[in-house]
Amino acid sequence: MGREDKFPLWEAALGAGVAAVFAAGLVGVYLSMPDSDYSFLKLPHNLQELQILTGHLENYTSDYTIQVLIGYCAVYIFMQTFMIPGTIFMSLLAGALFGQLRGVALVVFAASAGASSCYFLSKMIGKPLVFLMWPDKLTFFQKQVARRRQKLLNYMLFLRVTPTLPNTFINLASPIVDVPFHTFLLATLIGLIPAAYVTVRAGIALGELTSLSDLYDTQSVALLFLIGVVSVTPALLGKDEAQEKTPEVAVATS
Repeated sequence: MGREDKFPLWEAALGAGVAAVFAAGLVGVYLSMPDSDYSFLKLPHNLQELQILTGHLENYTSDYTIQVLIGYCAVYIFMQTFMIPGTIFMSLLAGALFGQLRGVALVVFAASAGASSCYFLSKMIGKPLVFLMWPDKLTFFQKQVARRRQKLLNYMLFLRVTPTLPNTFINLASPIVDVPFHTFLLATLIGLIPAAYVTVRAGIALGELTSLSDLYDTQSVALLFLIGVVSVTPALLGKDEAQEKTPEVAVATS
């Protein structure tokens, strides 16, 4: 078995250490809260559970704003770091608890921090996992990154705005295919804003949602598609210009 097909002990310990840091933060938040029944505190798996959680947390948000914010961010970042599904419910929760502007800012911050944490964790220990789970996607992504290296920010923005590749895969695979962190972070910060806006706006009217499919109406999907096209256009134009210059260079040197 090759080096990249197994997880050395120190890498497993590093992952466990990161999880322990998040757990310690959540314990600190819990200990700072007043004595009460917190059995309602669990990750929601559907809209009904989310509505119940929101109803309870609304009673604490005004009096214990800092604790709720820290707890929210710790949970969201933890979920992003370790690829735990359900962050869409956390985004809806931000809208229900904090409103449009603060909710979008909170979601973009937490999602970007979690994506960055996942990026660095993958850089250290994630290569075997990505090769095992997405070998074909990884090959495709690696070729696209190599082709669009000069306009990589535009391409990464396109990926963040559109569902071309899953965000979890992007977080894990980017360091493996040598996407620079500053490009990854900037594309994440900017590219997540449209989807965060749509989701947080829906969270404000959480009681009216009956299905997650209600989040993306025709107008929202069209907006996201338009933003994706605009973001990738410079990369496509740059590619065409490079192809046009190549024959000229060949003629000049012949």
